[in-house]
Amino acid sequence: MTELTQPIIAVTRPSLPGARFKELGTLGKIKSWSEDAPPSVPQLVDLAGEAQLLLCVNGDPIVDDVLSGCPSLKVIALASAGYDSVDVAAARRRGIAVTNTPGILNETVADLTFALILNARRGIFSAERYLRNGQWTSNSLWLLLGEEVHSSTLGIVGYGGIGRAVARRAHGFGMQVYHTSRNQTADASSTWLPMSDLLSVSDIVTLHVPLTSETRGLIGPDELRQMKPSATLINTSRGAIVDEPALIDALRERRIASAGLDVQTIEPNPDASHPLLALDNCVVLPHIGGATYAARGAMVDLAIANLAAFVASQPLLTPL
Repeated sequence: MTELTQPIIAVTRPSLPGARFKELGTLGKIKSWSEDAPPSVPQLVDLAGEAQLLLCVNGDPIVDDVLSGCPSLKVIALASAGYDSVDVAAARRRGIAVTNTPGILNETVADLTFALILNARRGIFSAERYLRNGQWTSNSLWLLLGEEVHSSTLGIVGYGGIGRAVARRAHGFGMQVYHTSRNQTADASSTWLPMSDLLSVSDIVTLHVPLTSETRGLIGPDELRQMKPSATLINTSRGAIVDEPALIDALRERRIASAGLDVQTIEPNPDASHPLLALDNCVVLPHIGGATYAARGAMVDLAIANLAAFVASQPLLTPL
């Protein structure tokens, strides 16, 4: 491939993990965004306006205005399993292929889901702060009581790769496992239930659905009222799947016992005064479900492999 025929590859971060990132320059001429914060819509158009290939991450606003300003774009390679930040329909109308990285994060996110379950049910973060603040001065049997995890009932909303990985882990805790999904079949790890039944019987409800027009606000006031007062809500999917103000009210009023969140409606959210962070019965993390060296590196490597396939005139590996 001569220099004149090399594609321009726009990259929305100055660096990314993964073994293949350093090889990206062998595929074409790189034009990288210079900051760790995501570019805005105008900045994306400036970055990718002449590019044929785009390597981006979840949260970059790949909206129709961006696509209209990038007339040469052929492939969007998203280093993420989720693709809610890309206007896929607009890309298809313009003949732009979109790829993602399905399956890579299943086990990693399932691990973090159980970390949140244990933290939210047992108040581990609160207990550590209690100790660090020098408050542990007696051994009262009323000290820092939490809810059981073993032998409890787990309800999984969405039974794809991550949901199934969570179900497998749950059996190690002796849990009764139910799931709800469009596919109403059961398996050895979990029994299907309608959503309303799952909410009412579960001690822990964990969300593993993509963000779509159908799932936005899926857990709202009515759904929270169906949950047990002793129940825990876990969300490692997308913040907008939960009606955040309704969840805050339910936690404040102790209509559910606790929540563990890896995601928020607005991300990143540097607001230290956000109401969720003031709740002692809510654990909030900065979207680190896939944050291991191996998992994030593998996502970037697969995204770049899709770009390499396009440059070599081969089929894309994981097109949407």
